[in-house]
Amino acid sequence: MARIEARLADMGLTLPAPFQVPAHLKFPFAWVRARGNRAFISGHIAQNADGTIAGPLGKVGADVSAEEGYASARLVALAHLGSLKRALGDLDRVTAWLRVFAMVNVAPGFNETPRVTNGYSDLILELYGPEIGMHARSSIGMMLPLNAPVNCEAEVEIDGG
Repeated sequence: MARIEARLADMGLTLPAPFQVPAHLKFPFAWVRARGNRAFISGHIAQNADGTIAGPLGKVGADVSAEEGYASARLVALAHLGSLKRALGDLDRVTAWLRVFAMVNVAPGFNETPRVTNGYSDLILELYGPEIGMHARSSIGMMLPLNAPVNCEAEVEIDGG
């Protein structure tokens, strides 16, 4: 078993199935676009193991607590890892996490988006360690599609594999 997948198993975590796009939507884009030594990961939201949208849904600071938002961001990281695994075949091909752009569905007055998106960063650092997992990150508040509390996109460096 690959190193990162072994770590996931040790942590009791599993990668979700591909996102189950709601029937009324069409997503004409790649979840992961690998080009040269980079892979660009499209925005993902939290998913259950079967690929359906994970709850709770709503605005952080009103419908969703900061702690629930943190857990949602952690599930977004797992969704990214699932898409990377399907696109690259091996999560060990990631040689550096470069950038994460995190968007949080915030209630008026909620300004702790970094605290919420630490759920994403903490998981990546836990899995990959600081040498590979450290990344630049932005965390902003806005209204998000599907009433998801967190949506992230990312860019990673990959080996030539």
